[in-house]
Amino acid sequence: MAEAKGIVKHIVLAKFKDEFSEQQIEEQIKGYANLVNLIPQMKSLHWGKDISAENLHQGFTHVFESTFESVEAIAEYVAHPAHVEYANLFLSSLEKVIVIDYKPTIVNL
Repeated sequence: MAEAKGIVKHIVLAKFKDEFSEQQIEEQIKGYANLVNLIPQMKSLHWGKDISAENLHQGFTHVFESTFESVEAIAEYVAHPAHVEYANLFLSSLEKVIVIDYKPTIVNL
């Protein structure tokens, strides 16, 4: 298996607090998506809600996947003032969160 060169994925699994309305959650998602416009190191953001029939989500309802060109780019993103400001708001809206960074690996059979 060959580790991808450069590209790094930043995955956030989130469960919003029960008291947050769909409109408030939508505002949080728009704020997250806007980071792509503010932080050059963040190349893209995709997100979605859990739709699994397996019911193994452990309460997590949303997934966010960001793409970066390197591990260093993620470190710059995390320290960027726009991320710090947004993260403080975002994290306060969550009941629980998991964050994982990884380099995608291609499986050659």
